[in-house]
Amino acid sequence: MPDVITHIGLFHYITLATVLFCIGLVGVLTNRNVVRVLMAVELMLSAVNINLVAFNNFLHTGHGLLGQVFSIFILTVSAAEATVGLALVIALYRARATADMEDYNLLKW
Repeated sequence: MPDVITHIGLFHYITLATVLFCIGLVGVLTNRNVVRVLMAVELMLSAVNINLVAFNNFLHTGHGLLGQVFSIFILTVSAAEATVGLALVIALYRARATADMEDYNLLKW
């Protein structure tokens, strides 16, 4: 069996993060369901986390875990955002009996 070493470089991580971010952006812009929009935002935040960890690993080797620390902060904020967002969705669903974002016009004048 030949010794083939597959090297995954920074370009591969950036490409993966770009594809995930674009999928999340399309999900935010095209979906009318609030739960799907929240999931798309979480996908976009995961793409940012991939970039932070990849750039820290490839560009700042030996300088600590700064990218990983920022990634943990983003995960914490996204967990709080998902909790608050889902609580708002449940409250709006109970008031309007729909999860369609077009029907949520409570803050319009």
